Amino acid sequence: MSGAGPSHGAAGADAGRSELSAHVKLALPLAAQQLGFQLMGIVDAALVGHRDETLLAAAGVGNNLLFAITCVGIGVVMGLDSVIPRAFGAGREEEGRRALHAGVKLAVLVGIVATFLVFASPLVLGVIGVPDAVERNATIYVWVRGLGTVPWLAAVALRGYLAARGVTRPLVYAVIGGNLVNAGLDLVLIFGVPAIGFPALGIVGAALATLCVQIATLAMYALAVRAVDGGRPLPRSSRADLRAIARYGAPVGGQLFAEVGIFGVSTLLAAHLGTVPGAGHSIALNLSSLTFSVAVGIGASTSVRVGHAIGAGDVALARRRGLLGTGLGLGVMASCALVFLAVPGTLASLFTRAPDVVAATIPLLQIAALFQLSDGVQAIAAGALRGAGDTRATLVGNVVGHYGVGLAISLALAFPAGLGAPGLWWGLSAGLTVTAAYLLVRFLRLTSRTGP
Repeated sequence: MSGAGPSHGAAGADAGRSELSAHVKLALPLAAQQLGFQLMGIVDAALVGHRDETLLAAAGVGNNLLFAITCVGIGVVMGLDSVIPRAFGAGREEEGRRALHAGVKLAVLVGIVATFLVFASPLVLGVIGVPDAVERNATIYVWVRGLGTVPWLAAVALRGYLAARGVTRPLVYAVIGGNLVNAGLDLVLIFGVPAIGFPALGIVGAALATLCVQIATLAMYALAVRAVDGGRPLPRSSRADLRAIARYGAPVGGQLFAEVGIFGVSTLLAAHLGTVPGAGHSIALNLSSLTFSVAVGIGASTSVRVGHAIGAGDVALARRRGLLGTGLGLGVMASCALVFLAVPGTLASLFTRAPDVVAATIPLLQIAALFQLSDGVQAIAAGALRGAGDTRATLVGNVVGHYGVGLAISLALAFPAGLGAPGLWWGLSAGLTVTAAYLLVRFLRLTSRTGP
């Protein structure tokens, strides 16, 4: 008996290392891919910001309008995260492939509706009193980017399928190539090529560059799916398959709308405070979104790993995988927080040469450093809950945290208290913290009946 304990402990340690290795192996490419997509938007903002700070504010407002709408469609399609991993975890491959067929159909249907809403969204800018130059440029940016809504949602469906099958190399190749192409197109389209008479397109050029990359990304994902399935056509899906995905995805769409929407509201409020606060907010939001995208990638891998365990009927393993993903995210986000605290001015200077805009950005990055941990936890806990099939909790947590707590604090501190943009960000921090606590507790309770 004396040798059983160490042997059992060694086996447990080996299993733990194996789980960590598998999780990291999936999380790294998904985080890199998510980071790469966010980087494209940051490069767009940085380049148009160096051309004109009004364009920087317009790009920030336009991006938030765009994502506040398309995120609902993305969330609906992400209902696949609760269906495909569990199908593969249970060994039902054809069910997973049929779900992809339904997911792509759903992406097209939802994408068409979202496109019309995107085109109409700039109407809100005149209502809230955004400066005319910002409104005009943001409208143009949104109209061009809106053409990529359907391709982008279809790519989200294909990406989820590839991740569930553990095929991540094409995702990384696509995002690396996409960033290189996007940066090259940005330089040409935003600033023009005077030597050959090609005009500078400014913010239109930035939008066109991203649109081209979105279409190319969809094509690359489709080729990757065809390769992994050996060229076999996808099984035909039914209305029941569509309903199953939408049942899980609708709350995720609501969650993402609440999450992205609160940052969209804060962006509109910052723009109302003036061009300089609006530009500073846009820079800080771009940098915060960059770090958040890493947590989203880890959350996506956690969703897949938890979903596989649930499909195999092992709730205790699902719990361990969810906590493992949370621990990975905490380590990454703590490192990001240290960078924000150490060199906020240097980071802001990457986007603009205007000293007043840099000065307005620094305190926002310092506040952002404080909520990095809670931002990471809520993203990864949401992924764990998607894998477990509990998507309603993610919606409830975000609505209560961001709107019941965060927005009220933002409005009170920014306007009556006179803190301006920093007041908005203190409210965002409070909302993220409440949301993170709710989602993590929900996941622990959901898996506690057979957890350790």
